[in-house]
Amino acid sequence: MIAKLIRWSIANRFFVLLASVMVTAWGVWSLLRTPLDAIPDLSDVQVIIRTTFPGQAPQIVENQITYPLTTTMLSVPGAKVVRGYSMFGDSFVYILFEDGTDPYWARSRVLEYLNQVQSRLPAQAKASLGPDATGVGWVYEYALIDRTGRMDLSQLRALQDWFLKYELKTVANVSEVASVGGMVRQYQIVLDPDRLRAYNVTHGKVIDAVQKANQETGGSVLELGEAEYMVRASGYLQSLDDFRQIPLTTTDAGVSVRLGDVARIQIGPEMRRGIAELNGEGEVAGGIIVMRSGKNALETINAVKTKLEQLKPSLPPGVEIVPTYDRSSLIKRAVNNLQEKLIEEFIVVALVCLVFLFHLRSAFVAIVSLPLGVLIAFIVMYYQGVNANIMSLGGIAIAIGAMVDAAVVMIENAHKHIEAWHHAHPDQKLEGDTQWQVVGDAAAQVGPALFFSLLIITLSFIPVFTLEAQEGRLFSPLAYTKTYAMAVAAGLAVTLIPVLMGYLIRGRIPEERKNPLNRFLIAIYQPLLRGALRVPLLTLAVALVVAVATLWPASQIGGEFMPPLDEGDLLYMPSALPGISAGKVSELLQQTDRLIKTVPEVASVFAKAGRAETATDPAPLEMFETTIQFKPRGDWRPGMTPDSWLRNSTAPSRCRDSPTFGYRRSATASTCWLPASRVLWGQGGGHGPAASRSHRRGDRARGEAGSRRDVRVCRASDRRTLHRCADRSSRGGTVRSQRV
Repeated sequence: MIAKLIRWSIANRFFVLLASVMVTAWGVWSLLRTPLDAIPDLSDVQVIIRTTFPGQAPQIVENQITYPLTTTMLSVPGAKVVRGYSMFGDSFVYILFEDGTDPYWARSRVLEYLNQVQSRLPAQAKASLGPDATGVGWVYEYALIDRTGRMDLSQLRALQDWFLKYELKTVANVSEVASVGGMVRQYQIVLDPDRLRAYNVTHGKVIDAVQKANQETGGSVLELGEAEYMVRASGYLQSLDDFRQIPLTTTDAGVSVRLGDVARIQIGPEMRRGIAELNGEGEVAGGIIVMRSGKNALETINAVKTKLEQLKPSLPPGVEIVPTYDRSSLIKRAVNNLQEKLIEEFIVVALVCLVFLFHLRSAFVAIVSLPLGVLIAFIVMYYQGVNANIMSLGGIAIAIGAMVDAAVVMIENAHKHIEAWHHAHPDQKLEGDTQWQVVGDAAAQVGPALFFSLLIITLSFIPVFTLEAQEGRLFSPLAYTKTYAMAVAAGLAVTLIPVLMGYLIRGRIPEERKNPLNRFLIAIYQPLLRGALRVPLLTLAVALVVAVATLWPASQIGGEFMPPLDEGDLLYMPSALPGISAGKVSELLQQTDRLIKTVPEVASVFAKAGRAETATDPAPLEMFETTIQFKPRGDWRPGMTPDSWLRNSTAPSRCRDSPTFGYRRSATASTCWLPASRVLWGQGGGHGPAASRSHRRGDRARGEAGSRRDVRVCRASDRRTLHRCADRSSRGGTVRSQRV
């Protein structure tokens, strides 16, 4: 059958070439549209429910919010794990689904069950679904600063919440823009208990009066003078005086008691659960771009940058947008590095083919199958939704060496047949139908064996497809692309390669013995082969001894789930003691950022304590996340490398004084540096905390509120993956994790 396919391809060579050109164009189109990212997305399919319950303690949130939600979500079809986290004023419930579940189907099911449990929640609790994003959704972060000092933190936060946030949400593939840091302004009513008692006014009456005073309503229409007038009562509170004039009651003397008589009305900041700081210069407001699941990270980041450039002229004078985290640099470095290696492989394979075949056009036949095979693999990747990342491109890199094997063997066999024909017909010229007949015979002779040998290599990665969960999501892109590339190479070997051989292998074909490299290698190989065949038992015994001798070294090699990725940025994550105040957190952030910024290699330091306004960030206030961006490596001190930088800033066994950062110990926090390789790979779901306690239904696991001190120095990209770098079990709240 394969031989017939080869002869059919030669007989219909025009259609084969036409199909190759069309597939090449299709491959280029797919290549330009394939999503780019640095690493595979290891996140589970998950849906997050965030419920705000302002002013309530974690235990109340646990009893009235988290417990009803987690018990209800256990019944969601396809859910395998339900985790709940209760904090001051917030509840986070994570529903993790089976692999392969459509994320939007999962969201619709969770929303259906959320509607069922809504009536059991307190009236003040507001539940909502988190964004349709994954664990690697945080792709870009920025801070707002005012160099002139005319705008305070509340004004910067208002600029973020009411201008930048809505503008950036219009960018394609942006799922959410989360605000972080700054101050949220609010009207505050500070009641005087003595005056309340004097006027016989209760708290409930004050609340009811404020709610009734802040309303608008309509009163239908009036028809007057052949015109229709709409009646509307406008009653929104818009100033401090409006609040002061709210009537509460009347005295026995008929005097009206207003809110200003029993309370002090002021504008103040909302209680903060998140603080941001930049370069040790003070607090800032900022935003986090959360990308929609499965979209092109590089394309999304570039679109956000373009939008920010368009919005800069609309900002108040002196206000600047400072990027604090940008994954596009990591994506470009990772992809460009692999692209360079692929090009190097192309060149090496081309040179090897040229040296051994000793014929330029014959070498071109073997080389042309490489880019075509890669482009066809990208077609399948694009329609399957496989991103171009270090793992998927690595699969192509693995396959490149084997992709040309069939073409090289087929070309060498064609050389042999042409050489034999010339010996049989010394006075004739090989051309026309005779040439195609000779090439077809040569290809049909070895084609079936080569095709099935490539199929065997193609199927060698089938066991990888049996991996599940995180392992499957990590290695399946590599297995997919390697399999696709090898399958394409097998198909090209019996279709396009014979056609190209007929067109390009012409003229004077050098004999094998005239190639000096071939003669040298054959001269070395033949004596070794004869010696091995002369003593077969000894040969087998030596091979067995060598195989056994490798067992001990193999057992001593360490193992790691994923190799370290040098992104170029670091994430410094100390944790303070539970219960630390917002003021002390701000002080510690500014002190540590100022110290880190003194290092010559550091370009910027952006620190966040607590959580941003998003369901994807359930961090407690005592957990710090400091993103350290470095200058280009060319600007570093001589001899300084990332590893040496970490060693100079690390106390391996215990915290010690450091001339650069110093070791800090206070009543509220204790921090030191640890190596970047000591990343705590949690097994949590997506954006959620990495460390939680799994248990059976009905059990509870309380977060440790003791004097736990934890420091992690992580690669900045690790923060947004499935595996959160910090051990968040020391959150001082309530943790619930139930497995279905």
